[in-house]
Amino acid sequence: MDVKEILSRCDHTLLKQEATWQQIKEVCDDGRNYECASVCIPPAYVRQAAEYVGNDLKICTVIGFPNGYATTEVKVFETEDAIRCGADEIDMVVNIGWVKDGRWDDILEELRAVKTSCQGRILKVIVEACLLTEEEKIKLCQLVTQAGADYIKTSTGFSTGGATREDVALFKAHVGPGVKVKAAGGIRTLQDAEEFIALGADRLGTSAIVKLVKDEAPQGC
Repeated sequence: MDVKEILSRCDHTLLKQEATWQQIKEVCDDGRNYECASVCIPPAYVRQAAEYVGNDLKICTVIGFPNGYATTEVKVFETEDAIRCGADEIDMVVNIGWVKDGRWDDILEELRAVKTSCQGRILKVIVEACLLTEEEKIKLCQLVTQAGADYIKTSTGFSTGGATREDVALFKAHVGPGVKVKAAGGIRTLQDAEEFIALGADRLGTSAIVKLVKDEAPQGC
């Protein structure tokens, strides 16, 4: 697969707690220069980043991150605030405790509330697959579809595991029409990226791919 095509599917990501504006700015520069799908950054930097890149690059941010157990009202407020600040895409963490309790109606209600608050922007639902059973993953595919979300996303990258090929294939097989898959966490090589895309991932959440391409570029480029 062409490297440019891979990069066009990458949400170039920096979500470390210690991230500084200078580091965020560099991520934005790289995201713009390498024509990534978006940069995924902490909410506190969204306004500054949106002003910095203008219309040249999509800004993605995270909601209920990384644990997912904020109340629905807090997640809705976070989403509305992010959009006011200039976010184009929202990656929201589902309430894993509710999944374990089987509170499917509450999860669906929350997903719909956050989707409404996105005001037409893209919503990706992070389900933290490493903590779930196969039955729970399939049920969440159904709920994400019912809620009208745009993506189901494998991982935050902050839990016990990241994206797996098995999970991407499972999600692709069980989401409804129009729902896409984002693989995130542990995608470190171009081969990883190609394999996840081949299995059905439309987006990749990664901090490594752009750096890898930059490091492999000829001197002077």
